Amino acid sequence: MSLRVYAWESYYELLKTLRQPAFVIPSLAFPVVFYALFAIVLPGNWGGYQKATYLLATYGVFGVIGPALFGFGVGLAMEQQQGLLRLKRVSPMPISAYFFAKIVMSLVFASIIYGLLSLVGIVFGDVAIGAFEWLRLGGVLLIGVLPFCALGLWIGSMVGGQAAVAIVNLVYLPMAVLSGLWMPLFVFPQFIQDLAVVWPAWHLAQMALGVVGQVKGVPMVMHALVLLMMAALFLVLAAINLRR
Repeated sequence: MSLRVYAWESYYELLKTLRQPAFVIPSLAFPVVFYALFAIVLPGNWGGYQKATYLLATYGVFGVIGPALFGFGVGLAMEQQQGLLRLKRVSPMPISAYFFAKIVMSLVFASIIYGLLSLVGIVFGDVAIGAFEWLRLGGVLLIGVLPFCALGLWIGSMVGGQAAVAIVNLVYLPMAVLSGLWMPLFVFPQFIQDLAVVWPAWHLAQMALGVVGQVKGVPMVMHALVLLMMAALFLVLAAINLRR
């Protein structure tokens, strides 16, 4: 019975999300359009890097963290403001099913985005990675969604719906640029490269780049531990806010 509750809640969360074109279209289109523009349309010699493969990894990170941040950050804030979260809490449904459904939604959108980026990169670009590397990259991206669900949860637990939209954008876009997701960090001044370590997206991007062989000697365990600690911190902060 409990598993059915989680399954049905996830199904209706996906159905509700798919009925929101203002969320669905930008979430799916922006990463793919930007990737096609920077990786395929615009020329450029990247020295020892394979541009389309490099950007598949970084735009993969950019694409998968968007639904997590907006789904949790804006979705939770809106639903809390509308009283839906309070209704969920007093219903017989375990409140964990509500959060589980949002994680499932984030993972489904992340999978679709990764599939679209891969299609564009392989068909129209010159991405040539083996099936094992492609699966490993997908695994890293999907697991990497979870810390950003936690970050979105923290943002959504702090503010109302309209404020959450502004805050998520103020976090998401600068983090994407300063983590080297839109363009590699080596084009930025040295001090920006040094500060990249504070962004969780940079740690996930390093793992993704290491999987596809664009960055050598990546300390995967270290980056994974940093993301895990950040996720734990965001969850604790969100739990404190939600208990008030």
